[in-house]
This record gives sequence, structure tokens and C-alpha cells, in this order.
Amino acid sequence: MNKKLVAALSGGAALLLALTGCSSDNTQKLDSWAKSFCDPAQAPFKQIQDANAAMQTADSGNTDSKKVQQTDSAAFQKISDAYGQLAKSLDKAGAPPTEGGADAQKNAVKELNSLSAGYQDLKKQVDGLDTGDKLKFADGLRNLSNGINKLNAKSEQAFKKLEAGEVGKAMAGQKGCQNQGGSNGPSAAPSKSA
Repeated sequence: MNKKLVAALSGGAALLLALTGCSSDNTQKLDSWAKSFCDPAQAPFKQIQDANAAMQTADSGNTDSKKVQQTDSAAFQKISDAYGQLAKSLDKAGAPPTEGGADAQKNAVKELNSLSAGYQDLKKQVDGLDTGDKLKFADGLRNLSNGINKLNAKSEQAFKKLEAGEVGKAMAGQKGCQNQGGSNGPSAAPSKSA
């Protein structure tokens, strides 16, 4: 049950890390812009990754519901904070020096702030779940995963525009935007067998 929640949550962070999909052969201006966003973004990306990992290991199947609730609540708070930090970093970096860059950046900042608010809302929801009844608690977690999927879909649209063409390539060359886990695919959470 909680693993579905983690899988859905990992998708949002993976979208951010998908910005690193191509090799870089861009102008100095683009590289400079990418560095100005990616360097400060490294810490929030790691925060999202760590929060996902904490949630993934929190529920072994027999874990106490209260413990799962506390872990998920703390993770949602960290993810909310991380998306807020990413929005600030992207806002501070300004628009990428490309056609349509200003709109793409503005939309991505808006979506990052929306994701931050969305995860704050998920934290409130998980805090309100009944941990006294394992079945009710599991149903509550399942309902939360629907909210996460909606957040992920919104995030994907904004980042598709921001990462288009040369901007995505420039970001790929920056360590701060590269996958912190060191695996081949873009994923914020370490892979773990179900």
C-alpha cells in the first residue's frame, strides 16, 4: 500500500531529474544559466531523494501505522520545502536565454510553488489519517497516491517546456541537476525491489 504511494511520489522528483537527459554542447550563456539554477538545486534534489527513501523503508508491511504516518508526514514536509527551494532557485536564475525561455521559467516556477503547496496539503491529509484502524489507514494512503499522481502530471507539463532543446542539454552538463543516486535512469529514489 505505502509502496504505491512511494512509487507515485518518486515520479514527481523523477520529473525534475529528467531535466538531465541529454549531453551538453551549448553556448556559454546557456551553461552559465544552467549552472545558476543547478548548483543551488542540488540540495533540494537530494532532500526529495532522501524523503522518498525514508518513506520507502518506513513500511515493511508490518510497520506500525503511527510510525508510517510520522515518516510520511515528515517526508511530505521535506518534499514541500524542497519544491519551494527549487522554485526560488529557478526564480533567482531568471529566464533561460532562449526563445520562450521567460514563459517556460515563469510556468515552471508557478508549478514548483504549486507542488510545494500540494505536498503541504498531503502532509495535512496524512496527519489526519486514522492510525487506529489499519484498513482505514491503508485506504487513506491509497487516496493520497491519487493526489500525488495529479501533482506529478502538473509538474511534467511545466518541465517539458522548460527543458526543451538547448536548455535541457545545458542542464544535463551541470552536476547539480544530475541524478544524485548515480544510477542510469532519472529517478529520485534508489531502486528497491517490491
